Amino acid sequence: MTESDKLEMSVETEALLKNSTARESWRIFGIMSEFVEATERLAAIKPAVTLFGSARVRPDSKYYTLTEQLSRLLSDSGFSVISGGGPGIMEAANKGAFFGKSPSVGLNIQLPHEQKSNPYQDISQTFRHFFARKYMFVRFASAYVVMPGGFGTLDELMEALTLIQTGKARKIPLILVCSEFWGGLVDWFKGKLVEEKMIDPEDMHLIQLIDDPEKVVEAIFKHYEGRPFGPLPNEHEMLLNL
Repeated sequence: MTESDKLEMSVETEALLKNSTARESWRIFGIMSEFVEATERLAAIKPAVTLFGSARVRPDSKYYTLTEQLSRLLSDSGFSVISGGGPGIMEAANKGAFFGKSPSVGLNIQLPHEQKSNPYQDISQTFRHFFARKYMFVRFASAYVVMPGGFGTLDELMEALTLIQTGKARKIPLILVCSEFWGGLVDWFKGKLVEEKMIDPEDMHLIQLIDDPEKVVEAIFKHYEGRPFGPLPNEHEMLLNL
């Protein structure tokens, strides 16, 4: 390679780096706009329950039916229901709330293989970035309800647990529904994480395992006896630094 070739390559590399830096800067503005737009749109939905679960569950599944029933109860009890806006459990969650008394909220995500939004959304917000979407799941929730799901559901469950355990998010009900599905995981938490001192025994109190939809709603109301559904002043400051 001649000196002229090396110089030409250096100039091209520098141009590519400048272009990449400019694109990254504009990307930051795009992320900021997602946060601002979603925060403004979701400000009026409180109190709300975020409901996680698999996109692969079919409408004839018992999990779909249970989710729809639970979501309708939550909606009629005064809770907006937030889901990921897609098919499966997310659709069942939105559908139950859509026909209830409180708003059905879908936080959709753009994926390489496009996620199809379900039609049961009073408020629909689409995100390009997973972390902005996950922040909104946490930011506006008075409770998390976790239905059966795969890696995505486990990711959302573990993030919520970590944020609460470390004091980055306020303590709110975190309820696993379907003990036949989640029981083995909870037993593993106790038998491995607690026994080998990876977590404190008290951390297990962050999770509730409840099968009955009415008891799920009761557990949420019980948690808020004597206090508002929204964050207290110190909790509000906590959420600003989430």
